[in-house]
Amino acid sequence: MKDKLNKIEEAALQSAVAAVTEVELQQVRARYLGRKGEITAVMKGMGQLIPEERPLVGALANEVKDRLEAAFTERQEGLRQELMQQSLASEKLDVTLPGRVQRRGYKHPITQVTEEIVAIFAALGFGVVEGPEIEKDFYNFEALNIPKDHPARDMQDTFYVTEDVVLRTHTSPVQVRTMLEHEPPVRVVAPGTVYRRDSDITHSPMFHQVEGFLVDRKVTFGDLKGILTTFINEFFGQNVDVRFRPSFFPFTEPSAEVDIQCVICGGSGCRVCGHSGWLEILGSGMIDPEVFKSVNYDPELYSGFAFGMGIERVAMLKYGVNDLRLFFENDLRFLKQF
Repeated sequence: MKDKLNKIEEAALQSAVAAVTEVELQQVRARYLGRKGEITAVMKGMGQLIPEERPLVGALANEVKDRLEAAFTERQEGLRQELMQQSLASEKLDVTLPGRVQRRGYKHPITQVTEEIVAIFAALGFGVVEGPEIEKDFYNFEALNIPKDHPARDMQDTFYVTEDVVLRTHTSPVQVRTMLEHEPPVRVVAPGTVYRRDSDITHSPMFHQVEGFLVDRKVTFGDLKGILTTFINEFFGQNVDVRFRPSFFPFTEPSAEVDIQCVICGGSGCRVCGHSGWLEILGSGMIDPEVFKSVNYDPELYSGFAFGMGIERVAMLKYGVNDLRLFFENDLRFLKQF
């Protein structure tokens, strides 16, 4: 049995030296040390030996196994070094070439504008709240005084998941959710992604909005005008004129569109502003008492205002971009300008 082990060790060492790849070496290792290898077979046959020989043969078998393990490991390292040397010899390296500089990433312009808007309102005392993009019909329409048969829904044709679940068309559902969870006073802005079935140079099926609202005792339209004028002057500059035009929204009454002096022509009239000298940037108004009833606020005790703007819209005006789709085409030549 001892002679057999010695012959196995000698043959295994010769096979290891003859192996020229790691795959061949692993095959040699399995042939001698594997579960069905020759060393394993010897150890399984020790039961046929007389009791006095078993400890001696067992000890020798373990010694042979350890020596082979060490030899295989050493040969494996040798093969790896040989492969590395061959690879280096075959490659031509020009150590004088300049290193490859890792290009630095930047925030998307829509993210930059969103953060700037939120920061301005935060300085005015508004908190920030977010809500789900997949929204129930109740929060997206009905609680905002837009019942199923209301024609205002035609302006916000959206994507329906089910009959009563939609991809939200505005961030106003956050207003409803916040008022249902908190008693007045509340003062928050809600940025987020919204969806409508629209697509052209000024519209996208997916875009971004910031909704803001304030509810407290004795809130007036003058408060709304003061807050929005302050925001516009901070965002577009102190020299930009602001005007409010009567409008209609189902969830505010009275309602107003907010325009700014054209940032392209300075109000003198150009193609961008339709030669009017003004650009519409957001909608606003006093929260309708029907909305307060939906969230269990007493309209005799509380009043408030709400406003909403498309982030792409104000970004286009701020940066002079004439096609909204540029924000979503991922063209680095465009994006790196911001």
